[in-house]
Amino acid sequence: MTATVQSAERVPCVPQIADPSKVAPKDARELSKLFFDQLEVLEEGTAAYQYARNTLIEMNMSLVRFAAGRFRSRGAEEMEDIVQVGMIGLIKAIDRFELSREVEFTSFAVPYIVGEIKRFFRDTTWAVHVPRRLQEARVQLARATEELSSRLGRTPTVEELSQLMSLPEDEVVEARLASNGYRSASLDAALNGSEEGEAALADFIGDEDAALGLVEDLHALAPMVAELDERDRRIIHWRFVEELTQKEIGERLGISQMHVSRLISRMLARLREGMLSSD
Repeated sequence: MTATVQSAERVPCVPQIADPSKVAPKDARELSKLFFDQLEVLEEGTAAYQYARNTLIEMNMSLVRFAAGRFRSRGAEEMEDIVQVGMIGLIKAIDRFELSREVEFTSFAVPYIVGEIKRFFRDTTWAVHVPRRLQEARVQLARATEELSSRLGRTPTVEELSQLMSLPEDEVVEARLASNGYRSASLDAALNGSEEGEAALADFIGDEDAALGLVEDLHALAPMVAELDERDRRIIHWRFVEELTQKEIGERLGISQMHVSRLISRMLARLREGMLSSD
């Protein structure tokens, strides 16, 4: 065994390892059982408990490096993030592992680590939310496109990709569109080839139209207005479409302005209540 185990002077009853990060994976498996056994009897929050837990984390960092290895095609900078995220998975596994499970800690921990890494990619890589099936189809599409481009010496057609991927053509098109959600561009980024100098993407995107919110409200209100009687619908139309004054509406109906005001207030309260209950 390559690890040097010594009695701890500061932390009695807990084995002390000079440098846990240098413990060989084979030795870490055996020593981990001892430290998990200690965690079960030590009081959480004590120095002894923290030492045992931290030692377990450092001894099993090789599991994180192993799990992160499958993502080695990523850049060095991103690999650092992957390892850090994998460490979160390792810590979760240590905190939830129980010796009574009668399974190797490595078998228990690796799914936690890989799951945390995959969650990291799912939450941060896609700039726009894309359904899982399309995320998977995008990867398949990239491989098929590369293979056919190499074989044909040109960009493959949708039909050719469809045949190779064994997917309907409309799903291939969907996968291509989904790829646009994989990376985002800054609205302040300069556009090449612009005839107006340093034009940015934001210059070509319209502002949000405040009236769009009214469209949704009108669609929601339509069935409620339809439930009003004919006179109330006419009052709503005159007041908010033709923009007549309450006095003008009263003259048309042969009633007082005050009566019109009460009618409008009553109708608006009814419509408002209907809108709120439909949210």
